[in-house]
This record gives sequence, structure tokens and C-alpha cells, in this order.
Amino acid sequence: MKSSTGSEQLFVDTWGWLVLANDRDPSFGPVADLRRQSAESGQLWVTTDYVLDETITRLFAGTPFARAQSFCDAIFQSQRLGVLVLEPITAERFQRAYKLRLRYRDKPRISFTDLTSFTVMRELGIRRVLTAGTHFPQAGLGFQCLP
Repeated sequence: MKSSTGSEQLFVDTWGWLVLANDRDPSFGPVADLRRQSAESGQLWVTTDYVLDETITRLFAGTPFARAQSFCDAIFQSQRLGVLVLEPITAERFQRAYKLRLRYRDKPRISFTDLTSFTVMRELGIRRVLTAGTHFPQAGLGFQCLP
């Protein structure tokens, strides 16, 4: 799916958010550069409420409270500004993710959150994902992992 400016949307996994929240992470530079390029080109970022659930949980567990709150507030501000699309995991999406869970019986380590992400990405035609997670390529659904 194309954004209003014609550039392909990018799905942001928990890993991407956590890297952006930690400027000491070795991947921070490339991910921050990708964020800047996306903003300049008008590329929309897409994530889900399940991904943000994981992100918020991990941020508040391992980051000083004020910093975690500030980062999360910035995510929600991006949504209000229209540069981030927050997709809900509806009952229908949940059921499709569960069917993927059953399909990938040989990959028990793929999290249910990742399965919901796969579901949304397939539905919206998104191929590129900001993640270092190995489960996206393991799924064999043609996802391209960035950075």
C-alpha cells in the first residue's frame, strides 16, 4: 500500500521502537537515519496496538520513567500528526493471526504479536519492516527487514 505521497509504507516492529528510544543502541544511527529519510519523503510508518503494548511494557520496565513517558508521548504525537498509522488488532485480525499460529507449528518461537504483525502487513500490502527479528524472514511471506 502506498502512502498519500506514493512511497511504500514501513511497518515498525517493537525492535525498531526500542532502538529509537535508546541512542546508545548500536543500531540507533541507521534507524534514526531511516526515520529522517521517511519523514522527508512523506513515507508513513505503520504499527499495531500489540506492538506498542510490547514496546511500552519494555520501555517502562527498563528505562527511567520520564524518558519512557516522553518517548511514548512522541509516538502518539506522530500518530496525531498523521505520520504514523496505528492499526488495531481487531477480532478478525486476531483470528487470522491464530490461524497463522496453527500454520507455523514448526516455528513455536514466533510470538503471537509477530503473527498479528504478519496479518496486518499482509492485509495492507506492506513488505518492508523495521526489525532485526528473525521471525519475519522465517515466515516466508516476502518481508524485507530494515535497516
